[in-house]
Amino acid sequence: MWVLIVEDEKRMAATLRRGLEREGMSIALAFDGPSGLEAARSRDFDVIVLDVMLPGLDGFNVTRDLRAQGVTTPILMLTARDTSQDIVNGLSQGADDYLTKPFAFEVLLARLHALARRSIPLRAPQLQHGDLVLDPLTREVSRGGRKLSLTRTEYLLLEMLLRRSGIVLPRETLIEGVWGFGAEVENNTLEVFIAQLRAKVDRESPNKLIHTIRGVGYVVRNDVRNDEPK
Repeated sequence: MWVLIVEDEKRMAATLRRGLEREGMSIALAFDGPSGLEAARSRDFDVIVLDVMLPGLDGFNVTRDLRAQGVTTPILMLTARDTSQDIVNGLSQGADDYLTKPFAFEVLLARLHALARRSIPLRAPQLQHGDLVLDPLTREVSRGGRKLSLTRTEYLLLEMLLRRSGIVLPRETLIEGVWGFGAEVENNTLEVFIAQLRAKVDRESPNKLIHTIRGVGYVVRNDVRNDEPK
């Protein structure tokens, strides 16, 4: 399950991230309203956990803007504001559930699973480019019928690339999608993981799929350009 947490209290955000990752979820973080809005529009999440009191743009407005732009991802509002009017306001803007602080982690987990069950089809469609297949439901990846064993980070990178197959994804987009908004990532960290992923995906096939676009980012496609490193 892919979860976006939009929470300006970084200690709380880190605690939630650790807990949910222990449950096998993939987490992206944003720490203010505008970043959360951009993150929610940048990729398909299963659930968004959204604080109400955010700098730049509060959670009510983030929810309203997402719904106005056609983003239907379930939203769980997580906040200390627990008056009836606040709850009604959040739900009327398009939130799907409302959980007040303090809360038990088990309750948050149950709410997230309930929201995800409501929103996903019985079987999520596979992502495929040529003979490369990724199954978001089972998290299995294969190339030409051969199963690939990927680390969590390699899997997340490949999923992002396949969801935008044929489109060049900037380095910043990949870093934010995998490590979270505002994450401090060493300059060569992304390159190292892409190299590892490319070795597993392309090593035994004459048709290379993962390509580097110098100065921009990476793309999954069939053709090879002269300006790309071998």
